[in-house]
Amino acid sequence: MSLILVAVFAAAAHGQAVAPLPTDKKVSDSYIYLLSRLLVLNQQQADFDSGFKWNQLVHRKVGDVAWPNPNLDVAYSEAWVAIDDKSCALVSVPKVKDRYYTVQFLNGWGETVANINERVYPQHPDGEFAVCLKGADIQLPKTTQRVDVSTTSLRVLSRVELGANRDEAVALQKRFNIHASGHPVVPEVPATVRFDIEKLPGVEAFESATLALDSAADTNPGMEKLQASTRAIARAIKEPGARQHVDQVIHQQAIPSIYKASPTLGDGTVKNGWAVPSTIGVYGSNWLLRTLVNLGGIWANTYEEVIYYKGFVDPDGKPLNGDRAYALRFEKDQLPSLYATHFWSVIAVDAVHRRVLPNPLKRYLLNNFSKLTYGEDGSLTLYFGATKPKGAPDGNWIPTPKGTGYSLTFRFYRPKGAVADRTYFPPGLKAQ
Repeated sequence: MSLILVAVFAAAAHGQAVAPLPTDKKVSDSYIYLLSRLLVLNQQQADFDSGFKWNQLVHRKVGDVAWPNPNLDVAYSEAWVAIDDKSCALVSVPKVKDRYYTVQFLNGWGETVANINERVYPQHPDGEFAVCLKGADIQLPKTTQRVDVSTTSLRVLSRVELGANRDEAVALQKRFNIHASGHPVVPEVPATVRFDIEKLPGVEAFESATLALDSAADTNPGMEKLQASTRAIARAIKEPGARQHVDQVIHQQAIPSIYKASPTLGDGTVKNGWAVPSTIGVYGSNWLLRTLVNLGGIWANTYEEVIYYKGFVDPDGKPLNGDRAYALRFEKDQLPSLYATHFWSVIAVDAVHRRVLPNPLKRYLLNNFSKLTYGEDGSLTLYFGATKPKGAPDGNWIPTPKGTGYSLTFRFYRPKGAVADRTYFPPGLKAQ
């Protein structure tokens, strides 16, 4: 008999009316579901602790690596935006030529709700935009492009491809701007449980459940039962026996399930040691994948903008580690540049905090703007190892310190061809 049932029967014996908790599986599922929102809130609180202000864009220093899973291919800026039925977020976008750019908006669950760029608005690729609450009756200048969203609180990431001319990219980055059109009601940042991703929260996650769920609606289909069970568990843990059992289920079932699902991205497709998710940026009913992405690389964009391949294991199926060296060879007719409209890159980050791997060269990724050396036959080989493998061109190598577990992320920005239709996979790593 589970501790939950013991607690229920004990309470009943004392004349207390206690509703039975969901099954252990539902406790585990509810935790994983809730964690998606808590990860966003954890980051939101960290952002405001670091000095973020509502409706103000923070221009990140190019090349700064002081946060998880940095995108070192772009100059990017970030903000938290508040809008309401009387105020929009006004976005100024400079004219950008021959390089990738986008202004991405996400909701409180880490889902992409809008992008501003030439792909989405080919007739209005730059100039003035107004991000407004759907249905809000707000008069805007005729030259302003309206963008409707269904939430009043948004996370924003503006990205400009660095390319070969970084100074030009930085100048463009600083010309992106956001401000409120009026005086929107600014929400209080929810004070939910804080945690390091190395040590995910236990039962205390459910102490924050009501605040987390009430502060941002999950509009994805079929989430009602998970929301109801999450709220039920939040009420039930006030009883000590139930609290103890829920914590046990979290640590023995839920968290191990998360790490077990990570290498395959849940229901993702794996080939050549690379995993590609079944969807990205917008998750529908796939709440497991949403949590996995928020944990492993928060603020993912949609397939139309970028496709991500994740590499977690070596040719023997063991986790990637700096104790070994690997080579990644692309034949001439399979070069990554053939599948990206703008650029491709591969980055190595540690397996726990998703931070770049420290090395004397301060080289954390390779992309099509790196000083790469191609083979005489037109092939390209990239290398990963604590020391440069014999015969490897220096510019083709990412140093991976010994004793460090890590993962690889391959990005294709504005994917095309076989990457766009997800039939392409990078070749497998070869041990050196």
